[in-house]
Amino acid sequence: MTIHQISVFLENRTGQLAEITRLLAENNVNLRAISIAETADYGLARMIVDDSHKASAILLEHGDILSMTPVWAVEVPDRPAGLSELLTVLAEGDVAVEYMYSLFTHKDGHAYMVLRITDEAAFTAAIAGTDIKLVGMEELGLK
Repeated sequence: MTIHQISVFLENRTGQLAEITRLLAENNVNLRAISIAETADYGLARMIVDDSHKASAILLEHGDILSMTPVWAVEVPDRPAGLSELLTVLAEGDVAVEYMYSLFTHKDGHAYMVLRITDEAAFTAAIAGTDIKLVGMEELGLK
């Protein structure tokens, strides 16, 4: 049960991120999460939006370079040690996390983390039998 992440390559120039987020806003696409990574030559914006297909079409039409990646959304208790407990389960299951960031959404005392993992089978085996809850697109209100 994965969700869609859009990764947009950014030039290292002032205002490009503002331009992209304004373009999405003007087209009624709601950001649910964003993570920015940079190198000396370019940046990478990883985004979860409410309508990934619409957002991708808009960004491609605008001339942006992007990719769509499946990632996992996991419910985490919004309290001290909530994230640590999740990461401990993954470490004990020998699950490598490529990267992670949080969703803006909080609900009923839970936060949500977006995870890109390297081994889906190890990931599902590690969380089997635990209280860790995967969250899908429908539950997060995503298309």
